[in-house]
Amino acid sequence: MKYTIIVKPGTSQEKIVETGDHELTVYLRAKPHDGEANEALIKILSKYFNIPKTSLKISRGTHSRIKVIDF
Repeated sequence: MKYTIIVKPGTSQEKIVETGDHELTVYLRAKPHDGEANEALIKILSKYFNIPKTSLKISRGTHSRIKVIDF
């Protein structure tokens, strides 16, 4: 399954907002430095979808705020 994720790093709270069919906006406290935001994204999405972190993969956009996640 593929999801398009819009990441908003450096916010005051962490939350996930559904913006469309297979589209999410994810607000993260982590800053986009040394992959911290990507790690936080995988962690919050694994809790949201109730799947292991190792099942999630960023297939596109590792250095972008718009990402495609496969699981």
